[in-house]
Amino acid sequence: MPERTIDGAFGRRRVTDLHAAAGSDLPRLPWVHRVLLENVLRQDDPAVREAGRAAILGWLATGTSEAEIPFSPARILMHDTTCGPALVDIAAMRDALAEAGGDPRRLNPAVPVATSTDHSLAVDVAGTPGALGANMAREMERNAERYRFMKWAANTVDGFRVFPPGTGIMHTINLERLATVVTTEVRDGVAWAVPDTLVGTDSHTPMVNGIGVLGWGVGGIEAEGVMFGVPVSLRVPEVLGVRLAGALPEGTFATDLALAVTERLRQAGVSGEFVEFFGPGIGHLTAGQRAVVANMAPEYGASTGMFPIDARTLDYLRQTGRAEAGIALVEAYARAQGLWHDPANAPRYTRVIELDLAALRPSLAGPRRPQDRLDTAAVPAALATPAPGDGPPPGASGIPADAVAIAAITSCTNTSDFPLLVAAGLVARRARALGLAVPAWVKTSLTPGSPSAERRLRRAGLLEDLEAMGFGVAGYGCATCIGNSGPLLPAVAEAMEREGLRPVAVLSGNRNFPGRVHAAIESALLASPPLVVAYAVAGRAGIDVARDPLATGADGRLVHLRDLWPRAAEIDAVASGALDPADIAAAGAEADASAAWAELDAPATPRFPWDPASTYLRRPPFVTFGPAGTPAGTLDAHPLMVLGDDITTDHISPAGAIAPASDAAAWLVERGEDASDLNVYAARRGNWEVMLRGLFVNRSVVNHLRPGLKAGLTVFAPTGEVLPAWQAAARYAEAGLPVVLLAGERYGTGSSRDWAAKGAQLLGARAVLANSFERIHRSNLVGMGVLPLRLPEGWRPKALGLRPGDRLAIEWNPAALAPRSAVGVTLHRAATGERLSGTAIALLDTAREVALIQAGGIIPMILRRALAAGRAPEAAAG
Repeated sequence: MPERTIDGAFGRRRVTDLHAAAGSDLPRLPWVHRVLLENVLRQDDPAVREAGRAAILGWLATGTSEAEIPFSPARILMHDTTCGPALVDIAAMRDALAEAGGDPRRLNPAVPVATSTDHSLAVDVAGTPGALGANMAREMERNAERYRFMKWAANTVDGFRVFPPGTGIMHTINLERLATVVTTEVRDGVAWAVPDTLVGTDSHTPMVNGIGVLGWGVGGIEAEGVMFGVPVSLRVPEVLGVRLAGALPEGTFATDLALAVTERLRQAGVSGEFVEFFGPGIGHLTAGQRAVVANMAPEYGASTGMFPIDARTLDYLRQTGRAEAGIALVEAYARAQGLWHDPANAPRYTRVIELDLAALRPSLAGPRRPQDRLDTAAVPAALATPAPGDGPPPGASGIPADAVAIAAITSCTNTSDFPLLVAAGLVARRARALGLAVPAWVKTSLTPGSPSAERRLRRAGLLEDLEAMGFGVAGYGCATCIGNSGPLLPAVAEAMEREGLRPVAVLSGNRNFPGRVHAAIESALLASPPLVVAYAVAGRAGIDVARDPLATGADGRLVHLRDLWPRAAEIDAVASGALDPADIAAAGAEADASAAWAELDAPATPRFPWDPASTYLRRPPFVTFGPAGTPAGTLDAHPLMVLGDDITTDHISPAGAIAPASDAAAWLVERGEDASDLNVYAARRGNWEVMLRGLFVNRSVVNHLRPGLKAGLTVFAPTGEVLPAWQAAARYAEAGLPVVLLAGERYGTGSSRDWAAKGAQLLGARAVLANSFERIHRSNLVGMGVLPLRLPEGWRPKALGLRPGDRLAIEWNPAALAPRSAVGVTLHRAATGERLSGTAIALLDTAREVALIQAGGIIPMILRRALAAGRAPEAAAG
């Protein structure tokens, strides 16, 4: 491994010499490949190092490669609703290990794990003083058991850190507090400088790419492997270069750029590639603006949204209070290693897309997908819906048919770029000065990414203006963006019931799938924070917000967006005047010292003491040593669900409120829970019983196995009974009949939630056959030992016309699997006896993924390794 030293205010550091390793090829490599090369060169095995180096440099010839490389991230980032299931798995693995004679205390992460508690906070109270305190109190009341479990992990699992409720959203914490860009590792007494790298159990992990840190989202199952020393195995990634030119024009924001990138890259068919931004336009974007664009990598179909290191990176590190020695190390290392951005450098990319920043204009996205960008004038047509059914005509309640029911400044996507919050505050200030008020039917809320934002808004004098327009701080969490928007205002809920009202949500988030923001809302618009305030003032979504009047001022004059819209110079002046680098540490320390968190009692035993009566934490049945393999033969499987295109992880495994009439609610109420306050599915992810009953219940899900099936239902073919999917799956298992799931294009789009894959395993699905898969969900299926198969050419699930009793005979030979190997499939139609044969493709990218399928998944693999590492002393059993 070539090495050298660098010196500076940080002292002396040894580095892996990328120039010596790559020679004249280094400037031709994308920046992400330079970081991957450095990582490969630090692998222990010399043969692996050399093979990885050759694979990355060989990629330059064609911009694509089938070669496999390992990636060992320096750390893992999780949040409460993804770490919860992982911790349940760890607790269950410790039990299984102890029961097999192993030492449960040996099961600890091999790399540091940081966890936030940001994903379950609900906006129960909003638009009133005290909303923050009320929502935090409910958060602790609802989730105390779950949080005690997380404290148990912090107490007993080495290298596991928890950020208490109120500390902010995981990606904002990562940007503001955790990311170092370049870090120091001590090996054999020598200090080495290495790039800061990570994987996160959330698809928006690439937000940190905005400051030059390479990281991407993985499923919780894959993260468990990394946690226990299994490197991420990936093909040398294809890299799409986005060349930015020009500068953002007056009146546009980073949100507009992010939506434009999302639209363009989805149109270009991006699906799992690494995306990297380069060119002269980068220098005109602040680190905060870059983070907005990087955050939406999963929305534009990418694994990353990488921005190289430059002076803007250093500016951000100073603004967030990083030590000068550390900043000096970042600059010295990046310059010495060829990681510093040169606007004139155009690396070799798989393909390139050009984007002129100067051509952008204010826009939105929706009403159902984040890639559907809309000019403001196009919004009314996009929101056009069929007339409602029986009942009084819309408007009888005084609420317009195109009412904005929710207006939320929310999500790490936009609230981590402070000037965007300033812009929203200035719009609120002008609206307030003109005597405007938000209509009574609009539920408004502000849930910024971290408590430092509140300090800065207060210092800027804008918090009072935002509060006056209903945008007081309601919490520090994902909230509305993740579907925890809380109840609609009573008047809206009543109008929906009596008049068939179909209101709209407007939010500064990253996703707007039907039912995601709120289970009863089908249409949602993604917008910049200042546009959210404008729509709140208007109270209507079906307008051209840029041209139509928003409201009438106190003087009787019509107020337009131009009357409220701040100029860039004003935003910059207010934002820079409000910045204090000490805010991050001070706000973080105050949040970390949460009295409510400190008062939580938590066990400190190596094995977690499960409570049989718990409705939050249940030992899962899939945590076993598992079979060593599956015998070859024909898998004659019944289709359990036959689904269409764009089935997201929200459709498969919900995150929002648990409906009182659902099977999950029935299970909870039978065990003493209050039917009026069942919490959200995201908070129950440690309970497999609840999650199993929540599979496919999103009302947008259509099972094409029989016309007219309601969401979550299927047909048990042997008897023709219509049953919930989980009950039918149990009946098939009792009868010894295999099942599979079928879906169309882009199956598993959306959040990285591992329960979408765990659910498939619990349903007994041996394989999922789809026209295409989203990257993270595909890898989660593999991690659970479920084989992802691309359907034979020309097979479309809905068009196949499958009916109960039809079967799919799959040539099942795990021992013969290889990356992208062919698998024969024959459809047997029960009614006619017709047979249709085709060739599916096993969507396994690497030899490691093949091994996972053969082992039955990552959990059996980890358990076998841990047991082989050593037996337990007698005292460790308790």
